[in-house]
Formats: sequence, C-alpha cells, structure tokens
Amino acid sequence: MSAPSFAQRAQALLRRPQRPIDAEPPRLPSDDSGDPLPGLNPQWSRLVTVEVADGPRGFHVLDTGPALAARGLGVRGTLIAVHGNPTWSYLWRHVISATLEQAERAGAGWRVIAPDQLDMGFSERLAHSAPPRPGRTDGSTEASYRTLDQRLDDLDAVISALDVDQTRPLITLGHDWGGVISLGWAVRHADIVDAVTTLNTAVDHPTDEPVPAALRAALIPGVLETSTIETPSFLDVTLSLTDGGLPAEVREAYRLPYRTRSRRGGIGGFVADIPATADHLSRAALEEISSGLSRWQDPALIIWGPRDPVFQERHLEDLQQRIPAADLHRFEGAGHMLAEDSEVSSVLLTWLDDRFPAEHTSPAAPRRSPAPAGEVLGMHEQLQRMSAEHPDAPAVVDMTSEGTALSWAELATEIDAVACGLFELGVCSGDRVSLLVQPGNDLTVILYACLRLGAVGVVADAGLGLKGMTRAVRSARPDWVIGEKPGLGVARSLRWPGQRISVDRMDGAAAALFGTVASIEALRASHRGRRPDEVPAPGPDDEAAVLFTSGSTGPAKGVVYTHARLGALVALLRRQFAVEAGSSLIAGFAPFALLGPAIGATSVTPDMSVTKPATLTAAAVAEAAQAGQATMFFGSPAALRNVAATADELSAAQRRSLEALTLVLSAGAPVHPDLLESVHRLFPSAEIHTPYGMTEGLLQADIERREILDAMTSGQPGVCVGRPVAGVRFALAPLDAQGAPADQLVDPADATGVLAEIVVSAAHLKAGYDRLWATERASSRDTHDGLLWHRTNDVGHIDGSGRLWIQGRVQHVITTAAGPIGPGTVETPVDGLAEVGRSAAVGVGPAGAQAVVVVVEPDEGVGGLQAGRTPMADPEFAARVRGAVSVPVAAVLILEQLPTDIRHNSKIDRSRLAQWSESVLAGRRPRTP
Repeated sequence: MSAPSFAQRAQALLRRPQRPIDAEPPRLPSDDSGDPLPGLNPQWSRLVTVEVADGPRGFHVLDTGPALAARGLGVRGTLIAVHGNPTWSYLWRHVISATLEQAERAGAGWRVIAPDQLDMGFSERLAHSAPPRPGRTDGSTEASYRTLDQRLDDLDAVISALDVDQTRPLITLGHDWGGVISLGWAVRHADIVDAVTTLNTAVDHPTDEPVPAALRAALIPGVLETSTIETPSFLDVTLSLTDGGLPAEVREAYRLPYRTRSRRGGIGGFVADIPATADHLSRAALEEISSGLSRWQDPALIIWGPRDPVFQERHLEDLQQRIPAADLHRFEGAGHMLAEDSEVSSVLLTWLDDRFPAEHTSPAAPRRSPAPAGEVLGMHEQLQRMSAEHPDAPAVVDMTSEGTALSWAELATEIDAVACGLFELGVCSGDRVSLLVQPGNDLTVILYACLRLGAVGVVADAGLGLKGMTRAVRSARPDWVIGEKPGLGVARSLRWPGQRISVDRMDGAAAALFGTVASIEALRASHRGRRPDEVPAPGPDDEAAVLFTSGSTGPAKGVVYTHARLGALVALLRRQFAVEAGSSLIAGFAPFALLGPAIGATSVTPDMSVTKPATLTAAAVAEAAQAGQATMFFGSPAALRNVAATADELSAAQRRSLEALTLVLSAGAPVHPDLLESVHRLFPSAEIHTPYGMTEGLLQADIERREILDAMTSGQPGVCVGRPVAGVRFALAPLDAQGAPADQLVDPADATGVLAEIVVSAAHLKAGYDRLWATERASSRDTHDGLLWHRTNDVGHIDGSGRLWIQGRVQHVITTAAGPIGPGTVETPVDGLAEVGRSAAVGVGPAGAQAVVVVVEPDEGVGGLQAGRTPMADPEFAARVRGAVSVPVAAVLILEQLPTDIRHNSKIDRSRLAQWSESVLAGRRPRTP
C-alpha cells in the first residue's frame, strides 16, 4: 500500500481531535517525500482549539514556548508574529530560529507565537457558501469570508488561550495584511503591548487613490475567484516577488497548505476583504487602526523592502507620519517578500536588544564627539561677512557656462532672492529638496538658499547612474525636486516624489510637460532685493543635507549632516589648509565647490562632466586658474590622472597659470606615488596633499607628497594616507582569521602594524544614515572612550610613527590559510611595475583558504601581456608580478579595463572581479565584468 500523500496527511491533521494546549504538540506535515519542511522544526508546531465569536475553531500555531521550556531557557518576552496573504506562519521560520539561537547563547530568549489565521496555512478551513465578493456596509453584499474585525478577534482569542505572560515585554510583528492585523491588535491592547514592529504593510488607503496595480486585477469580480481560488495564480505571483526567486523546496513549502481549490478559499477571501472603498465592510476597522496608530507612543520599528509593487513608498510615508518616532530600516534590494530576501531577523533582534535589554545588560553610556578643530560658524555667516567686507571680489566662477562669475555681493543677493521665492512657494524648514543641478553657480545659489530656509538639500549625483539615482531619491523621499530639463524629465518619467521646480523659466507647454510649479529664474527675478529676515535661521542640530555615497560597495546610502557638523567640517578645512578670506580654489571635486562660500574662498567650477571626473583636462584646469586667480586645486585621482596625461597640450601661458598654484588636493581614493610625481611636475610650486576621508566624514587624515615618498621606502603594505587631522581620533577593530573586525576597539598605540578596520571619531562626522537604522547602528555601535565612533569599512594599519596605511575594504579582504590580507598589500607594488596602469587583488576559493589572484589593467599603449587569447598573463610578466609582492600569487589575469564606480572612476569593483576571476580559473568564458 502506498504512503499517504501530503493532502491526505494534511486533511487527517485537520480532522484530528484538538489536543489541550498543554499536551504534546502535533507534528507539522512534511512534504510529499516525508522530509520536514526546510528551515522549520516540527516541534514548534501545535494545534489549539479556541473559542471565537462563531464557536470553537482549530488554529495551527508555531510557538517556541515549549521549546524554550524543554531546554531550560528563560523567556525575555513574547513576540506575536502575524502572516499576511497568501503566506502562512512558515514566513517567520528565520525569526524563530534566530530567537532560539540567541536564547541558547544568553540563557533566555523571546518566545515567538506565530498563528496561521483561520482559512489559511494549516488552521481550520471555513465553509464558503458563495464566491468571495467585497462586503458592503449597506448589506448589498454579504461577506463570505473572514473580515478584518473578525481576524482581530481571532488573534485576541488565540493569544488569550496560549497564556501569554503579560508581565514581560509583549511585541507585535506583522507583514502584508498581517501587518494591519498585528498593528490593529496592538492599538486595541495598547495597555499591554510594549512595542510594534512590522514589515511591508499599509494601515490606510484613501478612497480617491487607485488600488495598486498588483491587486487591481485580482479584485475584479470573476477574476478574483479564478486567480485566487480556482488556480494558484495569486499565490505563485506573490512567491515570485523575491530577489532571484525562492529555492524550489521553499516555494513548495509555501504552497503546501494551498494545494487544492478547497484549501485556497481564504486567499480569495483575504483579497476580497481589502477595504478599498468607503462602503467596504472592513473600512471602519481599518480607519480605527489607522487613527489609533497616530496616537501610538511606545517604541516602533518599520523594516521595509522598497521593491514592492503592492506596498509602495506612499504607504511607508503614511506609516512614518502616523508614528514619526518609529525607527526605519530599508533593505534597498528587497521587495514584498523581504523576510526571504534580507536579514530581517538580525535587524529585529538587534532592535529588541536595544529597546528591551536583558536584565544583566548595562544601559548604553551617552556618546559624544571630540571638539571641533576651530570656530564653528553657521553656513551663511562667512558668506555674509564676505559680502559685507569684499562685495566686489569674485565669489563663484562657472567655467561650464563661459566663465560666468558672481561677486560676493551678487551671490548673497541671489541667494536671498531665491530663498524668499522658495519660502513663499511653500518650501519650509525640514522640507527635503532634491537637487538635480550640475555643479556651478546655479547649484551653489539654490543649495545655500535651501540651507538658509532650513530645508534639507538631497544630493545624489548623476554618477550613481539612473538606477542608483532613482533608488536614492525615492529613499530620501524629497518634498521638492529642483532641476534642469534632463533631471526633471527623468523625475517625471520615473515618477520620483516631490513637487518639481525648474532652474530655467519654462513656457506653459513645457511647464505642463515637465509638471513644474515654478522656476528658479522666475523666483529670483520676482524677489530680487528681498531678504528672508522673517524666516528663522536653522539651529545647529537641524538637518542640513543628505549626501549619497558612491554606491561602489552596494546601494548608495544617504548620509545625514546637520548644520553643526557641516560647520565643523568648514572649520577643519580652513585650519588644515590655511584657507583664508580671499583664497581661490578650483573644484574638480563637487563637494568642495559647494563648501566654497562657507569657507570664504572663491570657487571655480572647471569645464568638465561631473559624471566623468576623467574628462577634466590640464587645459580646463589652467583656464579655471586664470579665470579665478586660483591658488588651490581639489580633484579626484581619476581627474588628476587625466590632467597629467593631457599636460602636453598646454600652452606656455597655461603652464604659468598652473605654476602659480600653491596647494593641490586629491580626494576620493588613495593615490599612487607615480601619479603624484606626474602631478608635481605640472604644479611645481604646490604642496600636493592626498587627504583621506569618505562621504561620512570628508576629511580624516592628511599627508603631503614628500612624506608619502618617504613612507613608501619603509616597505609597508598599502597606501599611506597620513596622520589624523585636528579634532580626529582613530581606533582599530583588529581582523580575525576570517577577516571579520572585532567588536572591541583598541587604541592604535596598542596595535601597531595590526591589520584592522579603521574606526574614527570627529565633530564633523555624519549625524547618521538616512532611514537605515540597522546600518547606522552597526557603523557606530561601540562607545570606546565614551566617544561616538564610525566604522569606516576600510582596512589597514597604523605604523610606529602614527601614520595610517589603507589596504582596502573589509569585504575585499583576502582570507588565506596564512591569515587575512588587505588587497593593497599586493596592489601597491604591482601598480609600480612599468606595464601596469592599475591592478586589483582578489580572493578565489572558500573563506579561510582563499588563493590570491591579481588582475592587471595594462598601462595605456602597453600590449602583449596576455598569453594568447585567454585572460591569463604571459608567463614572463606573471613572474614579474609575483616577484614584486611578498605573498604567494596563484594567478595573474589581464583585463583591458578594471570595473570601477561611476562617481570617482577610481574605486575598483573587486567583488565583480572576484566572480569573473573564479569563472576564468574554472575554465569558463565569462563576460567582461
């Protein structure tokens, strides 16, 4: 006789007499092969009979209470997890596993109760006398499904029956429509619920807004029953909303309770219960939840997957407006099924640890930053001084628009006029303004007008690419978008949030096409001569800007700066580089152009493409120097490389203008000594500095060319970036054998030469990451010496002279059998070979036993480094590479151009190179990375 099928086993389970809740829990059905469902321990499963409004009902529940008791582990609190449609409690298996693992380590943990809702999962099925239709309050359609109100009562009954200890913290967790139910239950029981947490959901749907397209078709009569009940279409579409798709065995686990038409009635009923209209039967319950949530005062956490066609940015915005104090973490690559795509458990448990620490945990000490390097002024104070003391001196010169210049007085006048115009238009303190404007005079005027109003400038430059910019702008969720035609066209076509304002005046047809409500040109003209004296100046702790990182190591992150922290940065730049009133700088690196007015220096924007730093030529720098009488030049390594490469095109007069420069700064990535020597020949009178910093803190360490050359003779691995600048402190998080940084920080003096992650503290560091709670916490979780620290994700070491050496990024560390190696250990000597333009060292193989592979980009004009048509290097050249480095090299590969980030054209994408190298060495023919 053949073994019973899954359907037979499941039906038998549901027909089985209900056990008392304290009896041995039943086994959860396995799949047809008899194997347990992947990731789900059958011992967590139990059936309970609960008295609800319409009689006794059987609920299937995943409950870790018995598992904790069986292991002799204590209970810290209870987490009630509610699934949505068309999933079941299997959705929470990762959370359950994580809580039990944490409990094993700590001796106590969170009890997780995850019920299958009635008509869902392995809970009791209801009798459906008619196809599901949205119920109406006028009685025109009688509900043939479980309504929102009933589901709230059901959850109430289950929790009561399971004897939840309400003396400990009680937390709710939900997803999809389970989010609505869990939040609604918390609102109804605010006296006993200590915190709410939710994944993608919505607690309000204005009746004048269309239902998301993903649900609209399913709500059509006839289609609803066909797509949700007669066929598994709705279920299958939902399960496809993951990044890369679910493993086959996991997808089948989700489908198990819904194999037949008779078991899918709840899916259709859940869809029919979406209260999209004012007369829907569940509308009153939804409005009770949404209004009640606005009064929520206890801790809240929202975990969000932005790539969700169902619950979109407007739903997240509504949640944040109702619970403004809620912590938010966005998983940028995740969508609707983010519990499958992301480390939801880690974020959730970390947040719970912070909000509800174990009894033996000491409260976190308050954190502070070191004192600023100098006097901190408001962002407008230096501008006001310059306009009063040097009204006719040039303030900004824009070489991208034929050398258009504004004096200090003219700049102040234009900023005031635009600020007044924006204020009357409705731009208020705290509003976010996305700036889609090329660096130059217009961008400077608009940014400082926003700063004066207390509006927050959102800067996500075009170097992120269209996809990266879209992700960045949507995550920042600006109230306004100010842009030139190309940017506004993209904003309109991709439906970026925010009211749109053009830079140049548009006629009626063009304004309608781009959807603009005003133009900067018109506001400036109509408000010229006016000052925003009636608008209070922003405070030091108010947000000033959200600057996005380059996205070279993952989705670009929004870095929040306050006015005080930007002011501390300005004070440091003035002190470190002796920038005085009347100085003039060429800004080949956009952030410095925007800081110019605050520093009191004339800012000259050279003729170049902001998205392609390597387009900056020596002639363009010379013309900028002549136009602004410049004494300083700030650029990225890619820009400097092309400036040096195009030096032969200079005229005698242009060379003399470059010889007048006294300071050259290269920011954005480490610079090889060979490039520094080329730059020195072009700027013979200048000190050449390569400051170390990042978007999270634009200046942390500094070193001059001569000291770099001296340091390189010491034979230490990596690139020397100098000593900490005034007001900056470094600490180290040493790497273990697997390349992971330690949690405990150590002082550099106690770990000389140790490979470690670099950690920094300073007054001009970021105020935080924007809407990335977990990322911010991970980057600054240590309170070493009572200071607020930022983990840079850079690895390196500090030598006996206190100088910092950078060897790469944490995620690019090569974990060999002999220990971890920073890529710079290999790349620096290889880059010194005559044939090499750039190189990258990557690890291939399992962690802890990786082999070192070197990928070489030949110098311009160099050929013949490959062995035939393969990417493998010629044996003679490979031997030269191996002879240059101090660690074993398994293979040398040749690639005409290494993949880099767009913004700097300098940061090599080693993760892509590692995948490509592994494919090459496996004998495959991979595409160029």
